[in-house]
Amino acid sequence: MFSKKSRDPQIEKNAAKLKEFKKLVKQCDYSQALLAGSQYLEKMPHNHDVLFTMGGIYYVQKKYRTALSYLDRALEIGSYDVEALLLKAYSHQKLDEHKPAASCCEKICEVDPKNRQVAELLDQLDTSSE
Repeated sequence: MFSKKSRDPQIEKNAAKLKEFKKLVKQCDYSQALLAGSQYLEKMPHNHDVLFTMGGIYYVQKKYRTALSYLDRALEIGSYDVEALLLKAYSHQKLDEHKPAASCCEKICEVDPKNRQVAELLDQLDTSSE
């Protein structure tokens, strides 16, 4: 009568897919993690952590444009997520898109004005635009 188990099998499937995704990321099996993450996001498209992690994987794989699409979706949910903003700024930097990178840095400075990584990135953006 008061079972702890969920009655909705879809909730259990989603939880299992999320667990699988996290395990694959931890094992650095990125190709399988991307597959599991995509499948999970089909059912649960607004999971900030999965969106951010997917963006991070694509960044590591040097697929910066794809990383940006996931990071943008993550930032729709948590607009002042410093880690997502920083990864987005680095992605823009890698694509030689200095204005959007600087914009991300400015937003980070609003919530974390002493962030060292932002200061270093802004210095790099300034020297590369000279």
